[in-house]
Amino acid sequence: MPGYLSKFQVMNRRVKIMGLLLVVTLSLTAQESGFPREKQEAVKSVLKKYVDLGIPGLSLAVYNEQIGLWSHAEGLANLENQTPLTTEHLHYLQSISKTYMAVVILQLYEKGKLKLQDPIVQYLDYPWLKPIKGVDKITIKMLLNHTSGLPEYSTDPLLVSRIIQDPLTVLNVSEMLSYISGKSLDFEPGSKYAYRNTNFGLLSLIADKITGDHVAYMEKELFEKLNLKSTHILSKDNIDLNLHLVDAYWDVLLEGIPTNISKLQRANVSSMKGDDGLVASSEDAILFLRGLISGKLLTPKTLEIMQEWVLSEEGERKYGLGLTYYDLGTTCGIGHSGGGVGAGCVLIYLPELESVVFIATNFNTMMESPIRKKAENLQMDILMALFM
Repeated sequence: MPGYLSKFQVMNRRVKIMGLLLVVTLSLTAQESGFPREKQEAVKSVLKKYVDLGIPGLSLAVYNEQIGLWSHAEGLANLENQTPLTTEHLHYLQSISKTYMAVVILQLYEKGKLKLQDPIVQYLDYPWLKPIKGVDKITIKMLLNHTSGLPEYSTDPLLVSRIIQDPLTVLNVSEMLSYISGKSLDFEPGSKYAYRNTNFGLLSLIADKITGDHVAYMEKELFEKLNLKSTHILSKDNIDLNLHLVDAYWDVLLEGIPTNISKLQRANVSSMKGDDGLVASSEDAILFLRGLISGKLLTPKTLEIMQEWVLSEEGERKYGLGLTYYDLGTTCGIGHSGGGVGAGCVLIYLPELESVVFIATNFNTMMESPIRKKAENLQMDILMALFM
């Protein structure tokens, strides 16, 4: 689900010269071994600042083509036991999982297993889906770029009530999505853009229909291919395993006191596939996006299709096929963000700066709280420390 870490527009007022400054910085430091020490210290200072403001933990990894990889973690993975957060800890990827799901679908497209213009009812025959008027007009591509018009399942009051009353039960994808039953489309398929988690949950079911098990497919064709040894798909089968995953926190009473909600967070994420469900280390997240943009997962032609941006009503580029477009003033980025009740992150590639950045926290990024309010400029301050 999207959280405040997706609001890159807040940086526009301070990044107008970022691209030019980074070019100068790289020209001066390209011959040095490792990421520039002054940049490391600047980033550490920013992370420590926000941990001191109440965020339990923050992790960052950055890769630059000329300088290489650097990662750092600040704060705690668990407050109760005062467990330090390290770069080896795994983070909830939340909606960044959508990019992984999109790659699976596009690989099946490349293999001739599906067409992007195929109607989704060709693959999906669920009693809660077919009665929706107009669903037969929805194509796979409309799911990928959020133009389907399908309603949001994750905010349905009945589903939210069920989760609150039985927070530790892991549901399956069909159970979760069935809460759109009886609802109408929000708009005519293909007529406009509206971000909906429903779209990518359905994509996981389509991938299951074609592959027999999209989780096993993803593990083989993405994780193994890119050597992502610290990336996992949560499920009821591994919910109790020790995956070196961060604990999750939420300022439940809005008093500026983080409360551990790890069991709720893990069960909720384990219930979702396609739109969520993945956990990974910071460096694994970087490896995934690097692998994608370098052509290790998709052909150049398919990568171009993936970046066919849907425009907003104002004519701004919004979303491709599992990718978000970020206008950063004098430069741009592509990637995805994710938010949850106990976590948040962003993974972004800056093509003009030849850099990939991943930022993650183990604190709520979806709902208002005093701590979240203090962290509104977090991502901006980190990127400014990296590239100014």
